[in-house]
Amino acid sequence: MRRFLLLYATQKGQAKAIAEEICEKAFAHGFSADLHCISESDKYDLKTETAPLVVVVSTTGTGDPPDTARKFVKEIQDKALPIDFFAHLRYGLLGLGDSEYTYFCNGGKIIDKRLQELGAQHFYDTGHADDCVGLELVVEPWINGLWAALTKHFMSSREKERNEALKMASNASQRMEPVKPELLYIESQVELLRLDDLGRKDSEVQEQNAVNRDQSSAPTAESESSLTHSIPPLSQASLSIPALPPEYLQVHLQESVGQKTDFSYQPGDAFNVICPNNDSEVQNLLERLQLTDRREYCVLLKIKADTKKKGAALPQHIPEGRSLQFILTWCLEIRAVPKKALLRALVDYTSDGIEKRRLQELCSRQGAADYSRFVRDAHASVLDLLLAFPSCQPPLSLLLEHLPKLQPRPYSCASSNLSHPGKLHFIFNIVEFLSNTTVEVLRKGVCTGWLAMVVAPILHPNTRVSPAEDGKAPAPEISICPRTTNFFHLPSDPSAPIIMVGPGTGIAPFIGFLQHREKLQEQHPEGHFGATWLFFGCRHKDRDYLFREELRHFHKRGILTHLKVSFSRDAPVGEEAAPVKYVQDNIQLHSEQVARVLLNESGYIYVCGDAKNMAKDVNDTLVEIISKQAGVEKLEAMKILATLKEEKRYLQDIWS
Repeated sequence: MRRFLLLYATQKGQAKAIAEEICEKAFAHGFSADLHCISESDKYDLKTETAPLVVVVSTTGTGDPPDTARKFVKEIQDKALPIDFFAHLRYGLLGLGDSEYTYFCNGGKIIDKRLQELGAQHFYDTGHADDCVGLELVVEPWINGLWAALTKHFMSSREKERNEALKMASNASQRMEPVKPELLYIESQVELLRLDDLGRKDSEVQEQNAVNRDQSSAPTAESESSLTHSIPPLSQASLSIPALPPEYLQVHLQESVGQKTDFSYQPGDAFNVICPNNDSEVQNLLERLQLTDRREYCVLLKIKADTKKKGAALPQHIPEGRSLQFILTWCLEIRAVPKKALLRALVDYTSDGIEKRRLQELCSRQGAADYSRFVRDAHASVLDLLLAFPSCQPPLSLLLEHLPKLQPRPYSCASSNLSHPGKLHFIFNIVEFLSNTTVEVLRKGVCTGWLAMVVAPILHPNTRVSPAEDGKAPAPEISICPRTTNFFHLPSDPSAPIIMVGPGTGIAPFIGFLQHREKLQEQHPEGHFGATWLFFGCRHKDRDYLFREELRHFHKRGILTHLKVSFSRDAPVGEEAAPVKYVQDNIQLHSEQVARVLLNESGYIYVCGDAKNMAKDVNDTLVEIISKQAGVEKLEAMKILATLKEEKRYLQDIWS
């Protein structure tokens, strides 16, 4: 069987899940995938690898490779490596990212570029999948095209070996043109037909066609498509549905018998809040699975003896011997939008023919638009699906196999240890969004909704809450852990000027900066401290101006040299000229000073907040300012800004 090396670099599990999908599909196409995390350098050696390489890489932070790829990237960035170090390597790379961030798919791009610089060549064009519009829009066709590209590579290699003795030897090997994913679907389908003898069955297609025939005459009064109902042409189409993911977990529910650590931080650091799922959603899911009476039972897992899943392993995020209630509450992201693989798995546990057909449509290639509209864009959860398709009765093991880890949520420290020893402050907005599946529901964010509930007795005390002995509500208990990558720090030289851009809750780390700077200036009254600029913005001055009194205090004392505030929704008063609306407008208004700080005074600029609009707009504004003030073309201004980023003088802590 034709072997290829398959590596993944993951931060939250998406790259790993996609790599595992590639690994499982490989056998049906006549290939054997040697699957490893890119951090497991003891299990592979690219210096001597002769098989083709496939890499799936996610992006974290503001454009960095994931933590699991740090060591790998550091090793290949070694400037002492010769330019032909990987000249023997042929590879294809799939990058994952989010176009709401400035440096889209940059984790994959960093690795891709460096492999090329070291002589490696593509056998398959790089794919860039965008989580903003749906990873599957690129991931699925990229995987479909991979098999024909691999086949072409192996055929070319064999032909090259046969003809090598007949050719005049040449030191420069001929570069093989990479295959383009968008041209490969027909080729990959032909390859499927050739591989029937490998055991691929047509039962899935036969099954869905049978359902199609059974439902062809079923009358319906609905004229518009929805989560549970489709209309022609999709409702009458033959479907190409994905292969059934192999089950691999065996679950046993066993009846249960009845430390604090110091956290040190610097201003600008972020930390993770470990939050639970919404309790009512957990209870509804237990009820739908008919497991309410066993919610306190311990969950015992082991790998099925007859599983066909290659390299099956117990999920590391599910602790051993904890209750079902605990696992659904603290370990699994039950709000996660179900992947098509889960929808495909649910098909086999759905008894109603119409519901089965609709689930097949939603996971099929033909139903991609309906999946995007009614599942991904509607923020559907697995509970939403189970309520919408009542005849679907999956076992618990299926959910444990497919639901991802409940990720901790990152927040910025809004305080300084010097000002508040032993304490940590942070701020949050309560996120609300509409989930529109079968009915429209207003939901709060998993973490912010929980935090709001936790602090409610303090913010809104009422007589129904039992007071503590001192008459106050008990302090809420919130579990946190440090983030592994913290880079958003004040300059080591306090004389360097800094510019801070933080609208809304993006102001959090800068409060810590200013508290820290205030204490340092008290401790070193003769010291030289650089100028500090803060560009803050919010919607309404009267309702949303966070830390107003603190900022006035810092400004009055000279800790904050320049305070520039904008309010996007407040109308001008009287004959007053229209005020600046956004932080980027204020930055543009002070373009000369901003350019002087960055280009002439070796200053630093920090941006914290929304990645989707604000961070991009600020970046574009900085490009304009540098172009105008330095008298250079836009491309050169972008290069100057990129240099500031490399020098860690342009730092972003942004989120979508």
